[in-house]
Amino acid sequence: MTSHIMDDTVNMNDGAGSVTVPRADLHVSMRGVHKVFRRRRQVVEALRSVDLDVQRGEFVSLLGPSGCGKSTLLRVIGGLVEPDGGVVEVAGQLPTIARKTKQYGLVPQTPALMPWATVERNVRFLSSLDAGRRSDAASLSDRDIDDLIDTVGLAGFRTSYPHELSGGMQQRVSLVRGFALGAPILLMDEPFAALDEITRAEMRYLLLDLWQRTGTTVVFVTHSITEAVILSDRVVVMAARPGRIAAVEPISLGRPRLPEMEDAPEFHEHVRVLRDHLQDHS
Repeated sequence: MTSHIMDDTVNMNDGAGSVTVPRADLHVSMRGVHKVFRRRRQVVEALRSVDLDVQRGEFVSLLGPSGCGKSTLLRVIGGLVEPDGGVVEVAGQLPTIARKTKQYGLVPQTPALMPWATVERNVRFLSSLDAGRRSDAASLSDRDIDDLIDTVGLAGFRTSYPHELSGGMQQRVSLVRGFALGAPILLMDEPFAALDEITRAEMRYLLLDLWQRTGTTVVFVTHSITEAVILSDRVVVMAARPGRIAAVEPISLGRPRLPEMEDAPEFHEHVRVLRDHLQDHS
């Protein structure tokens, strides 16, 4: 059962220790979150005693082996899965309420585009529905959306249909659609997993560009250590089932992040530390 957290401040683990943060600065706060799935005669403990805080505008990656509960944790944050225990608060609300008030955007692993709609219509579709439902809609203006389409290199493909696009271009459409909602929190579940490595690397920097333009809070699930390092303010390492937080690594690389940073000693040190954490807790 979830409930509100009423304190004005919270002690947040930033990877280097515990720091006190005003609750108003937190977008996500979880304490003692527990989740068990029961299927037929099988009981699977997906999450155990998870404590996690994400500040407004922060980019946090969830990193861990397959089956460690990363996607389940993302769905708990998004109000799509009800935890069996613990306390969860998102934007000062229960996750289910935050979902109803359009606090979230979602970028899934597969683009899930409407095959009968053009690139432009796919990008604008959800934001148009949101604007129609709310008088105080937070969705971006038409001009802002046009700028996002241009930023990811789709200006010449506005009237193209999904079957006319490569996998990487389809994922660009999905990425822009997530930001076009103007939701304060973007949940991303391994959105680049199906892409080849060259396209995947390109998409990382497109994502960073969009994130820096919008100031959105991002929670990002990935299996890739290098991806987590180049994108994140902090990387949360999850241990193998039952899913729990094994370590939190603050990323000290400056911003904006640039491709040449992947050659820096600091980058490789973060990769080494995270690899060690994964080996210790897999």
